[in-house]
Amino acid sequence: MTEDLKVIDAEEQEIIINMGPQHPSTHGVLRLVLSLKGEIVNKVEPHCGYIHRGIEKMSESMTYQQILHLTDRLDYLSAHINNEAYCLTVEKALDIEVPDRVKVVRTMLDELTRLASHQLWWASFGMDLGGQTCYFYGLRDREHILDIFEETTGSRFLQSYNTPGGFMADIHPNFQKKVKEFITYFRKKLPEYDQLLSGNIIMMERTKGVGMLTKEEAISYGVTGPSGRGSNFSCDLRKLHPYHAYDKVKFNEVLRTECDSYARYMVRMDEMRESMNILEQLVDNIPAGDFAVKMKPVIKLPEGDYYQRVEAARGEFGVYIISKGEKYPYRVKFRSPSFCNLSSIDLMTRGNKIADLIAIGGSLDYVIPDIDR
Repeated sequence: MTEDLKVIDAEEQEIIINMGPQHPSTHGVLRLVLSLKGEIVNKVEPHCGYIHRGIEKMSESMTYQQILHLTDRLDYLSAHINNEAYCLTVEKALDIEVPDRVKVVRTMLDELTRLASHQLWWASFGMDLGGQTCYFYGLRDREHILDIFEETTGSRFLQSYNTPGGFMADIHPNFQKKVKEFITYFRKKLPEYDQLLSGNIIMMERTKGVGMLTKEEAISYGVTGPSGRGSNFSCDLRKLHPYHAYDKVKFNEVLRTECDSYARYMVRMDEMRESMNILEQLVDNIPAGDFAVKMKPVIKLPEGDYYQRVEAARGEFGVYIISKGEKYPYRVKFRSPSFCNLSSIDLMTRGNKIADLIAIGGSLDYVIPDIDR
């Protein structure tokens, strides 16, 4: 009877498995359908929508002030930047020029948001690769930024501090002092990240040459932000289309040519240093003046369509509004960076092992509510 049994080689048989939707390394409710031959990945098919809330449709029945509070629930790690992109779209439609004080402070809060996001990314990326200590280091340092947010905006996470025309309130008297203290503190702590993870032989073996994405492929898939710049794709909107105070400061667009997971890692590491350079240039140069332009209780945009994009922590975040001249928008659409970045995961993972998928996903740093909306 044993002669009739056929031994199946695992490397020859195609196996379909589900990774998620609840999985610690998907960083949210994401389902990846994997086609495997042994440990080798033949195909990755992302299935999104598990936390879809219909934010774009909800916006059609909300006033322009009310919509603002939905935007920071998209990429919640870029909450302030999302708020800002929406406010910039409304301000563009109304032809409003915000005070210089607002422009500088918005830029500073952008970079603090970027730093806090990259700190959490580094913490979780290291943990995904087996470095539990990274998570404690990253969250330890991120708390300093959240303390600054809490004192000035009243919230540590989802601020909604921006409003069309400026801010809800002026910055806290301790704002500049706390930002200076953080820069001094984090400049000493950031080298610990390199000592712990960047030069770690296990880290380099698991990321160098893994998850290749050429510049042409990044452009084709619309991969922006640090993930695109790791493929030498110059796409930093702070440089290409400066807004607020970005044309008043000197900083480098971080590009790398290796096109692998380690390149995407190093882009974010270098971007944290550039963010601190921007903060240092602005912290002692915040102009005096108003923190907001006086707005009407009910905002009505002129009839037409309006688009504004900004450089969020994960790439290009865009807001598209169609107005019919009423107090509610006719249509609202968001261009989320994580959606496009995730679309390239199949291309980058084919031919690699399951464990490499974890490193590749971590190097993309996607946030699921930013995808599902």
